[in-house]
Amino acid sequence: MDRPRMTAAASLEDLLAKDAITDVLARYSRTLDWLDEEGHASCYWPDAAIDYGFFKGLAADFVPVVMAIERASARRWHLSGPPAIHLIDSAHADVETYGLTAGARQGEDGTYAGTMYGGRYLDSFEKRAGEWRIARRDYVLDWSHPIPNQPVFDPDAAFPLPILEFLQGGHPKYRVL
Repeated sequence: MDRPRMTAAASLEDLLAKDAITDVLARYSRTLDWLDEEGHASCYWPDAAIDYGFFKGLAADFVPVVMAIERASARRWHLSGPPAIHLIDSAHADVETYGLTAGARQGEDGTYAGTMYGGRYLDSFEKRAGEWRIARRDYVLDWSHPIPNQPVFDPDAAFPLPILEFLQGGHPKYRVL
């Protein structure tokens, strides 16, 4: 069966919508990792319905909760796979994105240990006043794995790469993009 041909303008609008949605998902990870609470809040509509299992409620209430969790980790890292985006119409989209997350805390003995999580974000996006944001998010945890004995924050002389440590927003290496 032949599909009707899209006009160039419609194709361009679809590409722009998918790019804007992908940008929100990248901002989601960056703002968590850099502890940028305001930037993180900009990923959701304040009235977005959020279900992470440990939290069910509105995005406006979720952002302070998740940022407190992230601040309790000396290290945090969020990586998202490429999103699968289904545009429903010019203002609504369903999106599924796989994600890996790792975080670590320093123990009383000075060593760092953490957990790596694998899951997926099941999102509904809405475009309001020309801007795409998450309007609903359900997180599904597929697996978790402990990460013991992470390296300390001192660079290894044989492999001298800097290791970032920050427990609050405003790190000097953070750039608003």
